[in-house]
Amino acid sequence: MSIQITQLSPALGAQIDGINLSEPLSAENHQLIEQALLTHQVLFFRNQPITPQQQASFARHFGDLHIHPIYPNVPEQPEVLILDTAVTDVRDNAIWHTDVTFLPTPAMGAVLSAKLLPPFGGDTLWASSSAAFEALSKPLQVLLDGLTATHDFTHSFPLERYGNTPQALEHYHEVQRKYPPLSHPVVRTHPITGRKGLFVNDGFTTRINELEADESDALLRFLFAHSTRPEFTVRWRWQTNDIAFWDNRITQHYAVDDYRPQRRVMQRATILGDIPA
Repeated sequence: MSIQITQLSPALGAQIDGINLSEPLSAENHQLIEQALLTHQVLFFRNQPITPQQQASFARHFGDLHIHPIYPNVPEQPEVLILDTAVTDVRDNAIWHTDVTFLPTPAMGAVLSAKLLPPFGGDTLWASSSAAFEALSKPLQVLLDGLTATHDFTHSFPLERYGNTPQALEHYHEVQRKYPPLSHPVVRTHPITGRKGLFVNDGFTTRINELEADESDALLRFLFAHSTRPEFTVRWRWQTNDIAFWDNRITQHYAVDDYRPQRRVMQRATILGDIPA
C-alpha cells in the first residue's frame, strides 16, 4: 500500500496513511516522512499499536533520544516517558509550550502515542511558530530578530508540585542544578528549511533579556497570544493507538485538560536537537 499524505490545515498538520510504524523504517519511507515533517510541521498516524521499544526505534531514525528529568518513564525503555493522569500531575501540558526549551539543545521533535483515552475530550492542538512570525509586521520582525529570552525549567515544573516529599525535593534540586535558566533567540531559524519562527513559549520563557521587565512582560504576553491564534493551529482528536510526530523547532502545542476525572495515558519519545540559532 502506498503512503498517502493529507494536509489538514493551511498553517500546519498532515495525516499519513499507508505505513506501519511497528515495522522497520525503510530508507525511502524515512526520507518521505522527514520531508513531510519539514513541510507540514506535525504529522498524524492512525491505528499504530506500537510497543515502547518500537516507538523508540522509530524516533531514533531522526536523532538521539532524551530522558526526561521529571516525568516517569517505561522502565525497560527509559527514553519513552509516560504521561498518565492517574499517576502524574500533567497540568504543565495544558499550556502552550515547546518541549524542553530549558535544555541547551532543545528537542528536535517528539513522537507521541495514545494508549488510553477518555470517551471524549483530551484533544491536542499544535501551532506553527513560522506562520506566527511571518504574520507579524516587518518592523516587529526586525525588532524581535536578534533579541534573546530566558527559559526556565521551574516555570512549568514548580517546586510546590514536584518537591512534596523529601526524596522528590532532593531530586528536584538536583534537576534544578543541572538545568539552570538559559537563553535562546526569540526568533529561531529552522536549521534545514531556513524558515524563521518565534521561539518563546508560555511554558518555559520568563524574560526577554534586552528589555526592561515591564516591556518584556508586555511583549511576551502579546507574542504568546499572537502565536496561538486559531489560523496558525491544527487540532487533533485522538483515537487509541494514534501517533503524532512534530517538529519541536518550529511549533508549540497544548494538551487540552477537559476530561477529568477520566484517565488519559500517553507515551512520548523525545528527539534531541541542536543549539537554536
